[in-house]
Amino acid sequence: MALDEPKDSDTVYEIDGFKYIVDQEFMEKAQPIKVDFTEMGFKLDSAMDFGAGAGCSGCGTASTC
Repeated sequence: MALDEPKDSDTVYEIDGFKYIVDQEFMEKAQPIKVDFTEMGFKLDSAMDFGAGAGCSGCGTASTC
């Protein structure tokens, strides 16, 4: 998740006053996508399976992304 400007290959969703820009090809692979805001920041869930051990275990820890 990052700040970006929309491109021709993106779809823009406006939900509760926020604009979400999602690449159409990525959306086909990842849908449904759920974005939540918690006291720790944004949490992103999707249907993509990265396998066991993939991704980050947490920000502010000794783990790497």
